Amino acid sequence: MTFDKQIKACLFDMDGLLINSEDVYTTVYTELLQKYGKPALTWDVKYKLQGRAGVDAAQIVIDHYGLPKDLTPQMILDINYKRQLELFPHCKFMPGALELVKYLKSKNFAIGLATSSSKKTFKLKTENLKEEFSLFGKHVITADDVPPGKSKPQPDIYLTCLKSINDERILKGEPEISIEECLVFEDGRPGVVAGITAGAYVIWVPDKRAVAVMDPQELAIIGKNNEYGVILGSLEELNKEHFGLQ
Repeated sequence: MTFDKQIKACLFDMDGLLINSEDVYTTVYTELLQKYGKPALTWDVKYKLQGRAGVDAAQIVIDHYGLPKDLTPQMILDINYKRQLELFPHCKFMPGALELVKYLKSKNFAIGLATSSSKKTFKLKTENLKEEFSLFGKHVITADDVPPGKSKPQPDIYLTCLKSINDERILKGEPEISIEECLVFEDGRPGVVAGITAGAYVIWVPDKRAVAVMDPQELAIIGKNNEYGVILGSLEELNKEHFGLQ
Protein backbone atom coordinates (compact mmCIF):
# COMPACT_ATOMS: atom_id res chain seq x y z
CA MET A 1 0.00 0.00 0.00
CA THR A 2 1.34 3.42 -0.97
CA PHE A 3 1.27 5.90 1.89
CA ASP A 4 0.14 9.26 0.57
CA LYS A 5 -0.26 11.31 3.74
CA GLN A 6 2.18 14.04 4.67
CA ILE A 7 3.16 13.44 8.28
CA LYS A 8 4.12 16.41 10.43
CA ALA A 9 3.62 15.08 13.96
CA CYS A 10 3.89 11.80 15.86
CA LEU A 11 1.80 11.17 18.98
CA PHE A 12 2.82 8.35 21.32
CA ASP A 13 1.19 6.15 23.91
CA MET A 14 3.56 5.21 26.75
CA ASP A 15 2.81 1.99 28.63
CA GLY A 16 3.87 -1.08 26.69
CA LEU A 17 4.88 1.03 23.71
CA LEU A 18 7.70 3.26 24.94
CA ILE A 19 8.45 1.59 28.29
CA ASN A 20 7.85 -1.88 29.71
CA SER A 21 5.46 -0.69 32.43
CA GLU A 22 2.74 -3.09 31.24
CA ASP A 23 4.80 -5.91 32.77
CA VAL A 24 4.53 -4.16 36.13
CA TYR A 25 0.75 -3.91 35.82
CA THR A 26 0.56 -7.63 35.11
CA THR A 27 2.70 -8.47 38.14
CA VAL A 28 0.81 -6.18 40.50
CA TYR A 29 -2.65 -7.29 39.38
CA THR A 30 -1.65 -10.95 39.64
CA GLU A 31 -0.43 -10.41 43.20
CA LEU A 32 -3.70 -8.70 44.12
CA LEU A 33 -5.82 -11.43 42.53
CA GLN A 34 -3.92 -14.14 44.38
CA LYS A 35 -4.69 -12.41 47.70
CA TYR A 36 -8.36 -12.98 46.92
CA GLY A 37 -7.85 -16.58 45.84
CA LYS A 38 -8.16 -15.79 42.14
CA PRO A 39 -5.98 -17.03 39.24
CA ALA A 40 -3.25 -14.90 37.69
CA LEU A 41 -4.10 -12.14 35.24
CA THR A 42 -4.13 -13.68 31.77
CA TRP A 43 -3.82 -12.01 28.39
CA ASP A 44 -7.44 -12.55 27.40
CA VAL A 45 -8.24 -10.03 30.15
CA LYS A 46 -4.96 -8.11 30.13
CA TYR A 47 -5.28 -6.80 26.58
CA LYS A 48 -8.66 -5.29 27.44
CA LEU A 49 -7.01 -3.20 30.15
CA GLN A 50 -4.27 -1.73 27.98
CA GLY A 51 -4.58 1.97 27.34
CA ARG A 52 -7.58 2.44 29.61
CA ALA A 53 -7.80 4.81 32.55
CA GLY A 54 -6.96 3.11 35.85
CA VAL A 55 -10.49 3.09 37.26
CA ASP A 56 -11.88 1.61 34.03
CA ALA A 57 -9.22 -1.13 33.96
CA ALA A 58 -9.83 -1.95 37.63
CA GLN A 59 -13.57 -2.30 37.03
CA ILE A 60 -12.93 -4.78 34.22
CA VAL A 61 -10.81 -6.87 36.61
CA ILE A 62 -13.46 -6.70 39.34
CA ASP A 63 -16.18 -7.84 36.95
CA HIS A 64 -14.20 -10.58 35.22
CA TYR A 65 -12.80 -12.21 38.35
CA GLY A 66 -15.82 -11.66 40.57
CA LEU A 67 -13.95 -9.74 43.24
CA PRO A 68 -15.86 -8.65 46.39
CA LYS A 69 -18.48 -6.00 45.64
CA ASP A 70 -17.18 -3.75 48.40
CA LEU A 71 -13.80 -3.58 46.62
CA THR A 72 -14.06 -0.44 44.51
CA PRO A 73 -11.85 0.45 41.51
CA GLN A 74 -10.25 3.27 43.51
CA MET A 75 -9.45 0.88 46.37
CA ILE A 76 -7.72 -1.42 43.89
CA LEU A 77 -5.71 1.48 42.49
CA ASP A 78 -4.64 2.49 45.99
CA ILE A 79 -3.59 -1.07 46.87
CA ASN A 80 -1.70 -1.52 43.61
CA TYR A 81 0.04 1.84 43.89
CA LYS A 82 1.93 0.76 47.00
CA ARG A 83 3.53 -2.08 45.05
CA GLN A 84 4.02 0.07 41.97
CA LEU A 85 6.12 2.44 44.05
CA GLU A 86 8.67 -0.36 44.25
CA LEU A 87 8.51 -1.56 40.65
CA PHE A 88 7.85 1.40 38.33
CA PRO A 89 11.19 3.15 38.99
CA HIS A 90 12.87 0.21 37.25
CA CYS A 91 11.01 0.61 33.94
CA LYS A 92 13.08 0.52 30.76
CA PHE A 93 12.49 1.56 27.16
CA MET A 94 11.04 -0.94 24.72
CA PRO A 95 13.20 -1.97 21.72
CA GLY A 96 13.58 0.88 19.26
CA ALA A 97 11.44 3.30 21.28
CA LEU A 98 13.98 5.82 22.53
CA GLU A 99 15.89 5.67 19.27
CA LEU A 100 12.72 6.56 17.33
CA VAL A 101 11.81 9.49 19.60
CA LYS A 102 15.34 10.88 19.37
CA TYR A 103 15.32 10.46 15.59
CA LEU A 104 12.03 12.30 15.16
CA LYS A 105 13.23 15.08 17.40
CA SER A 106 16.44 15.42 15.38
CA LYS A 107 14.39 15.71 12.18
CA ASN A 108 12.18 18.43 13.70
CA PHE A 109 8.95 16.43 13.65
CA ALA A 110 6.49 17.55 16.31
CA ILE A 111 6.11 14.87 18.98
CA GLY A 112 3.70 14.44 21.86
CA LEU A 113 2.81 11.89 24.52
CA ALA A 114 -0.77 10.83 25.33
CA THR A 115 -0.94 8.38 28.22
CA SER A 116 -3.87 7.01 30.18
CA SER A 117 -1.70 7.16 33.30
CA SER A 118 -2.47 9.80 35.90
CA LYS A 119 0.08 12.59 36.41
CA LYS A 120 1.15 10.97 39.68
CA THR A 121 1.74 7.59 38.08
CA PHE A 122 3.44 9.13 35.04
CA LYS A 123 5.96 10.84 37.30
CA LEU A 124 6.61 7.58 39.14
CA LYS A 125 7.18 5.61 35.93
CA THR A 126 9.52 8.19 34.45
CA GLU A 127 11.40 9.30 37.56
CA ASN A 128 14.60 7.62 36.37
CA LEU A 129 13.96 8.57 32.74
CA LYS A 130 13.39 12.32 33.11
CA GLU A 131 16.02 13.34 30.58
CA GLU A 132 14.62 11.03 27.92
CA PHE A 133 11.00 12.08 28.45
CA SER A 134 12.00 15.74 28.43
CA LEU A 135 12.23 15.27 24.64
CA PHE A 136 8.44 15.66 24.59
CA GLY A 137 8.70 19.09 26.17
CA LYS A 138 5.34 20.39 27.42
CA HIS A 139 3.39 18.05 25.18
CA VAL A 140 2.67 15.32 27.75
CA ILE A 141 -1.04 14.65 28.18
CA THR A 142 -2.26 12.33 30.94
CA ALA A 143 -5.66 10.97 31.95
CA ASP A 144 -5.98 13.95 34.29
CA ASP A 145 -6.01 16.30 31.29
CA VAL A 146 -9.23 14.98 29.76
CA PRO A 147 -12.76 14.97 31.25
CA PRO A 148 -13.98 11.85 33.10
CA GLY A 149 -15.26 9.28 30.65
CA LYS A 150 -13.19 10.73 27.81
CA SER A 151 -10.10 8.52 28.15
CA LYS A 152 -9.19 5.96 25.49
CA PRO A 153 -10.93 4.53 23.46
CA GLN A 154 -12.39 8.02 23.13
CA PRO A 155 -10.31 10.27 20.83
CA ASP A 156 -10.04 13.21 23.26
CA ILE A 157 -6.59 12.47 24.66
CA TYR A 158 -4.94 12.50 21.22
CA LEU A 159 -6.82 15.60 20.14
CA THR A 160 -5.74 17.31 23.37
CA CYS A 161 -2.15 16.28 22.72
CA LEU A 162 -2.25 17.77 19.23
CA LYS A 163 -3.82 20.95 20.64
CA SER A 164 -0.85 21.30 22.98
CA ILE A 165 1.49 21.09 20.00
CA ASN A 166 -0.56 23.55 17.97
CA ASP A 167 -0.84 26.04 20.81
CA GLU A 168 2.94 26.23 20.86
CA ARG A 169 3.14 26.51 17.08
CA ILE A 170 0.66 29.39 17.06
CA LEU A 171 2.81 31.29 19.55
CA LYS A 172 5.79 30.77 17.24
CA GLY A 173 3.83 31.91 14.19
CA GLU A 174 3.92 28.41 12.68
CA PRO A 175 0.97 26.79 10.85
CA GLU A 176 -1.20 24.38 12.78
CA ILE A 177 -1.00 20.64 12.17
CA SER A 178 -4.19 18.69 11.45
CA ILE A 179 -4.88 15.31 13.03
CA GLU A 180 -4.78 13.81 9.52
CA GLU A 181 -1.11 14.83 9.39
CA CYS A 182 -0.32 12.77 12.50
CA LEU A 183 0.86 9.26 13.18
CA VAL A 184 -0.38 7.75 16.44
CA PHE A 185 1.80 5.03 17.96
CA GLU A 186 -0.04 2.55 20.15
CA ASP A 187 0.21 -0.93 21.64
CA GLY A 188 -3.30 -1.28 23.10
CA ARG A 189 -6.52 -1.69 21.15
CA PRO A 190 -8.42 1.06 23.04
CA GLY A 191 -5.67 3.50 22.05
CA VAL A 192 -5.78 2.32 18.47
CA VAL A 193 -9.53 3.00 18.39
CA ALA A 194 -8.87 6.43 19.92
CA GLY A 195 -6.29 7.28 17.27
CA ILE A 196 -8.41 6.12 14.36
CA THR A 197 -11.51 7.86 15.69
CA ALA A 198 -9.53 11.08 16.08
CA GLY A 199 -8.56 10.87 12.41
CA ALA A 200 -4.89 9.92 12.63
CA TYR A 201 -3.08 7.01 10.98
CA VAL A 202 -2.09 4.44 13.60
CA ILE A 203 1.10 2.45 13.99
CA TRP A 204 -0.07 -0.46 16.14
CA VAL A 205 2.61 -2.42 18.02
CA PRO A 206 0.64 -4.99 20.04
CA ASP A 207 2.25 -7.48 22.38
CA LYS A 208 2.38 -10.84 20.62
CA ARG A 209 0.63 -12.38 23.63
CA ALA A 210 -2.29 -10.01 23.09
CA VAL A 211 -2.48 -10.88 19.41
CA ALA A 212 -2.65 -14.58 20.30
CA VAL A 213 -5.91 -14.14 22.24
CA MET A 214 -7.59 -11.48 20.13
CA ASP A 215 -10.38 -12.16 17.69
CA PRO A 216 -9.27 -11.45 14.10
CA GLN A 217 -12.11 -8.93 13.85
CA GLU A 218 -10.50 -6.93 16.64
CA LEU A 219 -7.30 -6.68 14.64
CA ALA A 220 -9.27 -5.76 11.53
CA ILE A 221 -10.04 -2.26 12.81
CA ILE A 222 -7.04 -0.98 10.84
CA GLY A 223 -8.85 -1.82 7.61
CA LYS A 224 -8.51 -4.59 5.04
CA ASN A 225 -5.83 -2.73 3.15
CA ASN A 226 -4.33 -0.89 6.12
CA GLU A 227 -6.44 2.17 5.40
CA TYR A 228 -6.39 3.29 9.02
CA GLY A 229 -3.18 1.81 10.33
CA VAL A 230 -0.55 -0.87 10.22
CA ILE A 231 0.51 -3.59 12.68
CA LEU A 232 4.19 -4.02 13.56
CA GLY A 233 5.96 -6.53 15.77
CA SER A 234 8.27 -3.85 17.18
CA LEU A 235 9.08 -0.18 16.75
CA GLU A 236 12.35 -1.39 15.31
CA GLU A 237 10.38 -2.57 12.27
CA LEU A 238 9.10 0.90 11.41
CA ASN A 239 9.92 1.85 7.83
CA LYS A 240 10.60 5.57 8.25
CA GLU A 241 10.97 6.15 4.52
CA HIS A 242 7.56 4.61 3.79
CA PHE A 243 5.86 7.08 6.13
CA GLY A 244 7.92 10.05 5.01
CA LEU A 245 9.75 10.39 8.30
CA GLN A 246 12.97 11.73 6.82
